[in-house]
Amino acid sequence: MGKRELKKNNNKIRGKKKSGKDRRSPARWRARSREAVRGDRGGGAGRGGARRLRPRLRSGAGDRAALLCSIVAPRWRSPSDGVSASYAAASAAAAAELSAALVHYATSSVVPQQSRAEIGVSLAVLRRRAPCNLLVFGVGHDSLLWSALNPGGATLFLEEDPKWLRSALAAAPSLRARLARYPTRLDDADALLASLRSDPSPCADLDPRGRRCPLALPDLPAEAYAREWDAIMIDAPRGYFAAAPGRMGAIYTAAAMAWARSGEGDTDVFLHDVDRRVERAYALEFLCEKYPSAAPEGSGTSAFPGLPPSQRHHRRSAGFCAH
Repeated sequence: MGKRELKKNNNKIRGKKKSGKDRRSPARWRARSREAVRGDRGGGAGRGGARRLRPRLRSGAGDRAALLCSIVAPRWRSPSDGVSASYAAASAAAAAELSAALVHYATSSVVPQQSRAEIGVSLAVLRRRAPCNLLVFGVGHDSLLWSALNPGGATLFLEEDPKWLRSALAAAPSLRARLARYPTRLDDADALLASLRSDPSPCADLDPRGRRCPLALPDLPAEAYAREWDAIMIDAPRGYFAAAPGRMGAIYTAAAMAWARSGEGDTDVFLHDVDRRVERAYALEFLCEKYPSAAPEGSGTSAFPGLPPSQRHHRRSAGFCAH
């Protein structure tokens, strides 16, 4: 029997056809293996294919997850050449918090209130200053983000709405968030500012807990006064209807806390919705236009970087800002 006949008979025995590709070729098996790993694109379990392991980013969540991914590691180092146990524990805790926030934003359908441009304003400062003491007026869908972007630092959130606070803590129990009460009303904003301009003495000492000043917030949680804050973010309380507290007290308190620092450090303040009339007027009065505002045009956010403590701030007698 010739070689050709022998090969033909062998093929018949193995159940192969003379024509066509060998289904057991290495290239064919590699391709089929890749398909098995990817799974059926048309469906998950129960449809004949392996479920895709990579979660699909929901609308609006990808940008927030990308921001977190851009923070490659905490910008802090061990105080000695060796790695102490306390440092290692703190570093592990920061990494765990960052990972939890990344998973949350990568899989959540809830889009945070602030835009990427607004987040970028604060992120630029936090990259430079973290770990730091960060005080945030307001709890929102961005809260996990701010906590994660300050790894190893102290981040405290103040929220006016008890129902919303309970809901937020149920969803993210790792947040350090406390209830805050505000004595002001938005429809009193113009009268309060006019009164203080005519007689600034009640608020002249810029005491964060002073009860003579109608803008002071003396009843905040004790934690709010226990630290000197390196950065303060004002995204609350509500300020879009007459009976709302408005942000007059929060703006004044941010300036007062910067003024009251006993150390040499400056305070960076971020004010959201600065395009609204009341926020803009109080920012010019207490956060000072001489400190440059760094924010993308149209972002609705202003950054007032480097408000100095009292020993380096020469203000005019009639108010906080020296124009």
